[in-house]
Amino acid sequence: MPLYEHVFMTRQDVSSAQVESLADTFKEIIEQGGGKVTKSEYWGLKSLTYRIKKNRKAHFSLMNIDSPHDAVAEMERQQAINDDVIRILTLKVDEHEDGPTIMMQKPSRDDKRGPRRDGPRDGPRKPYRDDKPETKAPAAEASAPAEEAATEETTS
Repeated sequence: MPLYEHVFMTRQDVSSAQVESLADTFKEIIEQGGGKVTKSEYWGLKSLTYRIKKNRKAHFSLMNIDSPHDAVAEMERQQAINDDVIRILTLKVDEHEDGPTIMMQKPSRDDKRGPRRDGPRDGPRKPYRDDKPETKAPAAEASAPAEEAATEETTS
């Protein structure tokens, strides 16, 4: 059977318990269609980049599905009817990842604050290309005409 990763977003007004019951309802639809849900994760209430159906936040949930296409199509149809579901995304994948997804893993210090900047403990600052000292060539050219003028005055 084909493997799918399915993410759905629900309105911010819905409680997390209601989101879990919606996920169970969709899981039953998949099982009635002859498939199974191998993993289900609730990612929590997150801010959206832009408004979707007048919502600034949404509850995110992921389901890894091993099911025929007809069962997935029926689940998507039921989600389109449901007023609480504001967006869905279903991807066909070659294999499911083991363990928790990146959304469920605890972020490290670098993920929260970004990479460390060079500071006084990191040693002296490395010079850039523009920081190279000037060569003597421009100064030598400037002194060459002055020497020629001095030699011309002594010869005349």
